[in-house]
Amino acid sequence: MTNVKKITYGGWENCYEISNGTVDLVITGDVGLRVIRYGFTDGPNEMCNIKEQLGNTGGDEWFIYGGHRLWHSPEGKPRSYFPDNFPLEVKIIENGVKVSQPIETTTGIKKDYIITLAPASSSVDLKHYLTNKGMWDVELAAWALTVMAPGGVEIVPQYQKDTDLLPNRMLSLWPYTKLNDPRVTWGEKYILLKQDPNAREAFKFGISNTDGWAAYANHGNLFVKKFTPIDGALYPDYSGSSYETYTIDFMLEMETLSPLVILEPGKTLEHIETWQLFADIPLPSTEKDVEENIFPLI
Repeated sequence: MTNVKKITYGGWENCYEISNGTVDLVITGDVGLRVIRYGFTDGPNEMCNIKEQLGNTGGDEWFIYGGHRLWHSPEGKPRSYFPDNFPLEVKIIENGVKVSQPIETTTGIKKDYIITLAPASSSVDLKHYLTNKGMWDVELAAWALTVMAPGGVEIVPQYQKDTDLLPNRMLSLWPYTKLNDPRVTWGEKYILLKQDPNAREAFKFGISNTDGWAAYANHGNLFVKKFTPIDGALYPDYSGSSYETYTIDFMLEMETLSPLVILEPGKTLEHIETWQLFADIPLPSTEKDVEENIFPLI
């Protein structure tokens, strides 16, 4: 059975816990939108929290806080960094919550979530909405970023279809990304990215993730994030990045994107993710580890 109750968390008075005895989530109500915690009941938080930012409210500076957030792509300043430091409208619904953020005054975009937890499993459904409340068309993509706790290993599948003489994959790279970075393993079927708390250099790539999933192993558990890529659609960041990932010393981000659209005034873009959490999964170091311990769960 799924229960929803109002709680305090990290110094914020108005947060909401969704739990079913197996896992629990915490959603902020004083700032955000943020899913600030997801984990097994009485277990560690699979998400990163920035301790010195917890409990903060107000101000005109953007804070990462940690957890899961909704942005719109392509990234840019000040566009992406609207300070979401103010109270939200939170409505308790069956098995979850609906959360609405005030309209971004700099972009005219309104963000909303519907988050529900299955009554008897770890499965979470997240429906993200971007609505254009402005007066002009806006080109954008929904961008759902989950900030994971340090110390884990991410698994990203690669497209396997044989396209003969034509390419079958694309890879977007950022100026600071080094292909010989020791944190990344470029496998035949999977890319493995290690989060290293001692590595202060940023690393990021984008990929055409046609499989529609990525996973992160940490704390002996496995977090799986799923979405539905659209074949042949135009995505941000050199047209093909339906999935992106970024890591630095304190966290790793798992990022899914919708196709780019021209969002007319009054129109809404929906982007859906599903999360799952599995116990007793060792950290993978090879593709064989992934094939034996992780892929059967997807």
